[in-house]
Amino acid sequence: MNNPELLKVLWCPETRQRLQLAEATLIARLNQQIAAGTLKNRAGQAVATHLDGGLVRADGRILFPVRQNIPVLLASEAIELPPADRP
Repeated sequence: MNNPELLKVLWCPETRQRLQLAEATLIARLNQQIAAGTLKNRAGQAVATHLDGGLVRADGRILFPVRQNIPVLLASEAIELPPADRP
């Protein structure tokens, strides 16, 4: 997702906080967890699909996945980030 204009109008659907693009290193770590079968979304389901990118909420606690350049802004699909992964 490389559209800066679109990023200006996207907000967290729960808190209305701004979203920012996740760093490539964070996406790589999450994709490793997906490959290992250890990453779960907020609904408690294992994340099975590789992330192309992500949008991190301003407080750094939540990442919304981006797949095929489409942001998935569903609360149940969001991934909680541990303190070590927060920007």
